[in-house]
Amino acid sequence: MTPPDKKGDGRALKVRVKTGKSRSLSSKLWLERQLNDPYVARAKRDGFRSRAAYKLSEIDDKFHFLKPGAKVVDLGAAPGGWSQVAAKRIGLEKGKGRIAAIDLLKMDPIPGVDFLQLDFLDETAPQILRDLMDGPADVVLSDMAANATGHRQTDHIKIVALVELAVEFAREVLKPGGAFVAKVIQGGTEATLLASLKRDFTTVKHVKPAASRADSAELYLVATGFRAKGA
Repeated sequence: MTPPDKKGDGRALKVRVKTGKSRSLSSKLWLERQLNDPYVARAKRDGFRSRAAYKLSEIDDKFHFLKPGAKVVDLGAAPGGWSQVAAKRIGLEKGKGRIAAIDLLKMDPIPGVDFLQLDFLDETAPQILRDLMDGPADVVLSDMAANATGHRQTDHIKIVALVELAVEFAREVLKPGGAFVAKVIQGGTEATLLASLKRDFTTVKHVKPAASRADSAELYLVATGFRAKGA
């Protein structure tokens, strides 16, 4: 790794990474982006596990669904940035609320968060999450993403399929008035998904938080005011 450029004009110094025999160009560019990302540095200072924590913080600052005492399900939780934000905002450390989190990957413990290391696509996962919640949820969060192929349209279709499963789960567990938040990728094939959400929620919005990288195709669906059947 080469030392940062020295500048005397007050501008931030960029870290540049050499491409060695064991490092591909793509990994070099990813590492440079991480090292120069202000949200990555801020997450380290603030004690968050990922820059994604600021995405959820920004979304909740606007829509205010993470209320004290809320019950929250966090799908695709690892490494835990969203659970950290949710735990703080619902007052988990004070014994308020509840969080059930799931991911195929391992996640280090977060005090008060019930974590399940399991693929959400496993047929047993939804029921285990319901058991962990011990009652209806106020919020279902989904930051799930399928492994990227590099083909935007294919990646979009894959993540929409995950979101559809998350929506199906949310319909089963949310209280009347509950909220659903999910990551999607811009692609133009989500019209059916949006129409479905608009039938079930009073308000459905697309949001791109400032913490999302400008060159990223990701957006977040925010659906509030769940209309439970029979409510």
